[in-house]
Amino acid sequence: MGVDYPDAPWAMVGQLWCSLFRVNEDVDELRPAGLYGAAFVSYDDGSPLTYSELLVARPVRTGPGRRVSITDIWVDSPASMAGGRELWAIPKDLCDFTLDSSRTGPLSRTDWSASVARRPIASAWFTDVSRAGVRLPFRGGTWQPGIEDTDGEDRLAGISGSARTLPCRGHWDFAADGPLAWLRGRRTLASFRMADFRLSFG
Repeated sequence: MGVDYPDAPWAMVGQLWCSLFRVNEDVDELRPAGLYGAAFVSYDDGSPLTYSELLVARPVRTGPGRRVSITDIWVDSPASMAGGRELWAIPKDLCDFTLDSSRTGPLSRTDWSASVARRPIASAWFTDVSRAGVRLPFRGGTWQPGIEDTDGEDRLAGISGSARTLPCRGHWDFAADGPLAWLRGRRTLASFRMADFRLSFG
């Protein structure tokens, strides 16, 4: 893509808000029926790249350990898009984000939205007390089917780190005419926040 990006692995810090949804029917070949997680992520100062992200992923049984496959993802960083595509076959596209967050004591309230050319993709609202949680380790990885940027080769990436993770309240609105309309109206099974995460990706 002609855009410079950091070498792998990327040592990232930031915040993540995620909700889980059950999809009862196949959407298409890359989105079969099953469990999906939708997340907004803020990669903050201290990361090699700082940017916002919206992603949807599902668990897969490909490769060693626990892994997910990212089916849909947007960022507001051309360097992140290029690196994600070329290093790990993550199909990142660009979009615009708004983020508004406030705190009252231990309680945090966060509003997110994502859009492309002023056309909404998704918005979400969260309340949590995750910054009061105990920092715990996590480990996993991604498996991505090949895309043009990887000459059709599948790619694996490892993820390890720690975060203050606790359940939270989350509400999502997926645009009826947007690329995530297939999640519109799905019941939220659970939501959680990973506060102040530190992770190594790749």
